[in-house]
Amino acid sequence: MKPMRLTREQSKDQTRERLLDAAHAIFLKKGYVAASVEDVAAAAGYTRGAFYSNFKGKAELLLTLLERDHASVQVELRQIFDGSRSRDQMEAAVLKYYSQRFLNDPSFLLWVEAKLQAARDPKFRVSFNAFLQEKRVQLAEYIRDFAARSGTPLLLPAETLALGLMSLCDGVQAYYTADPQNVTADAAQAVLEGFFARVVFGRAPG
Repeated sequence: MKPMRLTREQSKDQTRERLLDAAHAIFLKKGYVAASVEDVAAAAGYTRGAFYSNFKGKAELLLTLLERDHASVQVELRQIFDGSRSRDQMEAAVLKYYSQRFLNDPSFLLWVEAKLQAARDPKFRVSFNAFLQEKRVQLAEYIRDFAARSGTPLLLPAETLALGLMSLCDGVQAYYTADPQNVTADAAQAVLEGFFARVVFGRAPG
């Protein structure tokens, strides 16, 4: 059977996705600063021209990768907060998600690279910080929703809890990634469980 011919739009989408996948691998292997446009294009099997037909540069490419990762996280969080779940089910699902995410997060180092780049590049910092603010706002909404549905008063404002949770998860994951022998998976999970139990769920750790 003759293969189906892609439309121009489908071909462009396919090229874009291959460039994103290649960039993800190259940025993790070489680091954002060391990686070049040519590296990404070659790994995807395209030319430099094909790259610039889809992205203005590496900064846009990195932000697009982060947006893609963020979108996948939002899908997972929406499933956790499905309206049919009981409080206990939501608590268990939230805790499982956050306490295990650091074990297998293929995009964590991309966020680290982006933070380093934001510290060095004022122009990139503006776009990246706007994106981080959007993440905090969305997470605060989930926290407020959980509190309202579970009848649990928040010990701190939702925005403060969102910032604390994001910072704690980033820190735990950074230590686990750099030193998994001393900061074990069990130790990291215990930190997150304690934070959720006391600060988010409003009860003593079990």
